[in-house]
Amino acid sequence: TGPQGNHGEDVKEVYFYLDNTPTHAYMKARYLYPQRAYPYQDLLDENRRRGRGDPEYEVTDTAAFAEQRYFDVVIEYAKADPDDIVIHITATNRGPDPAPLHIIPTLWFRNTWSWGADDRRPEFCPVGRAEISASHEDLGNYWLAGDGAPTLLFTENESDARHLWNAPSRTPYVKDGINEAIVNGNVAAVNPDQAGTKCALHYTATLAPGASTTVRLRLSARRHADAFADADAIRAARQAEADAFYAGVAGNMAPAEAQIQRQAFAGLLWCKQLYHYDVERWLAGDPSFAPPPAARLTGRNSNWRHVNTVDVLSMPDDWEYPWFAAWDLAFHCVPLALIDVEFAKQQLILLLREWYMHPNGQIPAYEWAFGDVNPPVHAWAAWRVYKIEQRLTGKGDRAFLERVFHKLLLNFTWWVNRKDSEGLNVFQGGFLGMDNIGVFDRTAGLPDGSHLEQSDGTAWMGMYSLKMLAIALELAQENPVYEDVATKFFEHFLFIAGALNNLGNAGIALWDDTDEFFYDVLHLSNGSMVPLKVRSLVGMIPLLAVQVIEPELLAAVPNFTARLEWFLANRPDLAGLISHWHTTGMGERRLLALVRGHRMKRLLKRMLDPNEFLSDYGIRSISRVHAAQPYTLQLEGQHYSIDYEPAESTTGLFGGNSNWRGPIWFPINVLLIEALQQFDHYYGEDFLVEHPTGSGQYRTLWQIADDLSKRLTAIFLPNAAGQRPYLQHYPQHDAAMWQDALWFFEYFHGDTGAGLGASHQTGWTAYIAKLLDQQSRFNDYRADQIDTLSPAE
Repeated sequence: TGPQGNHGEDVKEVYFYLDNTPTHAYMKARYLYPQRAYPYQDLLDENRRRGRGDPEYEVTDTAAFAEQRYFDVVIEYAKADPDDIVIHITATNRGPDPAPLHIIPTLWFRNTWSWGADDRRPEFCPVGRAEISASHEDLGNYWLAGDGAPTLLFTENESDARHLWNAPSRTPYVKDGINEAIVNGNVAAVNPDQAGTKCALHYTATLAPGASTTVRLRLSARRHADAFADADAIRAARQAEADAFYAGVAGNMAPAEAQIQRQAFAGLLWCKQLYHYDVERWLAGDPSFAPPPAARLTGRNSNWRHVNTVDVLSMPDDWEYPWFAAWDLAFHCVPLALIDVEFAKQQLILLLREWYMHPNGQIPAYEWAFGDVNPPVHAWAAWRVYKIEQRLTGKGDRAFLERVFHKLLLNFTWWVNRKDSEGLNVFQGGFLGMDNIGVFDRTAGLPDGSHLEQSDGTAWMGMYSLKMLAIALELAQENPVYEDVATKFFEHFLFIAGALNNLGNAGIALWDDTDEFFYDVLHLSNGSMVPLKVRSLVGMIPLLAVQVIEPELLAAVPNFTARLEWFLANRPDLAGLISHWHTTGMGERRLLALVRGHRMKRLLKRMLDPNEFLSDYGIRSISRVHAAQPYTLQLEGQHYSIDYEPAESTTGLFGGNSNWRGPIWFPINVLLIEALQQFDHYYGEDFLVEHPTGSGQYRTLWQIADDLSKRLTAIFLPNAAGQRPYLQHYPQHDAAMWQDALWFFEYFHGDTGAGLGASHQTGWTAYIAKLLDQQSRFNDYRADQIDTLSPAE
């Protein structure tokens, strides 16, 4: 948990998501189970001992896996139909000596009967030597059959009140009774009448070195005369279908890259979970328990009483982050659209539904603080999913796009009304997802009533405006009504461009001409303004506000074009702030962007400098110059500073388990890559930028975007020494441990590419699947052909 780790909560087990299909007809995972006692206390003691400046102490740093003394357990699920699942468990002894193993497949019913609202109790009971029936009021009847001759064990899914609270338990057969019977030999802990709400099939084996044992199971809504007659055939068929499906997705991708893509998809699909949260009921508490503390009624999420969710959602991580996060989910949906576009669309719509979105238009951020403010990337994700489906099927889903657009109008209005504190088109939004990247904790109040004018908050809204403009223009091709609202978003974009360059008409720009970089500005209570000269991703976000408009599209929306030309002619002060509207680019295209060609080149000079932002593995979140030159600020007698931290955070902000002060994060990297592709689509191959800075080598923006994409890919591909950079902090002595198994970390070391943060599947890092898809497809194009394709293709 958070207080037990020197960098917050962390998973200390070794498991991998190997395969999964969108229908979940075939699923495969792998768990490495030490033969020694699990080193719980060692992990706790050592991580508590270590300071913030030390790396985390992992289970692979202990002796748990020494001499390969572990079982390699592979679990497969294969569906005969949606309610008929074959389960195949294979355990192999990797150690040098014979070792005993217990395999205990377990079923339980969620305990709803003890809440006090519905006391109906489901039941398990044996119906054969190795078969269990399950009966439930809502789910109906199921049967679990086990191969061989396991021992059947039954107890209740009830908390062990005696051990937990020193209170009498309601039953002698509590949920840890199966553990008590097997580990401690207390057979009285399980029900001798073989009935209950939790049950297990207990298999035992002693495996010789290198030997394997297999357990087969079948969970079905109908009882089979012979549950295993066709079980192996079903498993083989589903596995072959998965192979064929992903071969089609990978196309001509190299095998090593196809493996990365397939396991990234697998992690996304494994991390789908049912999410059930009824805020009103949570605030009130359960009838059969003591009322919750009075403070709950005015505490966390108390003003989100409308939230009542019972939905399958794409989670960032099904162990460490088993709840939705709005801006994470947006990044999940883009790669998901390559394999299951209907699910991707459904996910984006879901968070805009009335049981999620606040009546005031705010999208809930994540479970532990719905009211936090995430970057507004929902419109971007919806537009990308729409264009991916259009490419894959030849037709975009306009009904989906229209449905999303209407709800995002409410959310955009919320931003304008709630996060532009002075009505000057300069936006604030807390940390906007980049937890500890700033001098201050941007979610908390600042000293003496001061507030931040945020470069990134304002630029995010510029990007939001342009994506809403793109959607409106797409819809206007079939319904001219959308031309009016397209004009609205064009005007919003111009006003934001004006604010970014002239803060509140005070003559202070978020752009610094001397440093040639965008900075936040601290607005003090006495009216003075202080630029916060931290070179970070905050200053790069304005690059993301870019949209190329095709001439054919403008010709199809004449009313919008006329209004646009009128506005530009009558507001030359704003027209001069945007990039190249009256100057046509490649193919007569028009460009809307917050940064012009000159400013873009100055930003790219820093971004592509290895001494600043450019790493061998992507773009760092803070310039490396701050390693030797920390930024410091004296304010109201307080000293503030920030430096370059390429690995884990050395502060306790946000639990200490998140760090934007230097590492490489996929979400912003992929948005920067897409922005460069947009710019290239306008400027073409004659627009060259030095890359890397100082190298004397000049490349097109497309080539730079492609290089950045390949740097991210290099995190996962084996290097010349045969090692994957993201695993370099893990012992490589046991090749079998990591063979054909990948982790997709939350973020990566700013210098070495080593994996950091949540380790097993952090959803947005699965965007690597989309990058690999694009790299593979465009390898077959010549430069002149690429210029004819839109960035969405």
